[in-house]
Amino acid sequence: MSVIIVIVCVLLGIVSLMAIVGSMLPADHVVTRTISLNQPPMQVWQVMNDFQGMASWHPQLSSVKRLSDQNGHEVWEESYGRNMIIPLETIESEPPRRLVRRIASSDLAFGGEWEYVITPTTNGGCQLTITERGTVRNPLFRFLSRYVMGHASTIENYQKAMATRFGETANIR
Repeated sequence: MSVIIVIVCVLLGIVSLMAIVGSMLPADHVVTRTISLNQPPMQVWQVMNDFQGMASWHPQLSSVKRLSDQNGHEVWEESYGRNMIIPLETIESEPPRRLVRRIASSDLAFGGEWEYVITPTTNGGCQLTITERGTVRNPLFRFLSRYVMGHASTIENYQKAMATRFGETANIR
């Protein structure tokens, strides 16, 4: 019985330490990743903006559905498994160059926006640069986001899925 108590105390101590370290980290972060694609900018733009079809090529996304407009902007709800549902509001759209979407809920442990910029390249392809300006409100999640998952993991997963969608290999920088 005492072994179980020691194990429980050690686990509680680890979680407490993670929360303490997380509370000392800044809540806000900015990360940017770029991928080169052998697709014309308009082709990448069309795939990026086909929100309804996104679940067919993004393996972590289970479904996407249209919600009512918010602030005069379209809102889409992305579901990742059963437990993670994220409403995203499109706040800027300049086809086929720039798209900005933000999390349309303050009830989540995180928030922020993604800026997608498509830049044509000389070979007829393009670069897709995604910048995340995020906030992680919960100190324990902040620790996990920084040291376990990495702030850029969501961007990198999206860009890998995008490359796979086009039958290309992801070279993210």
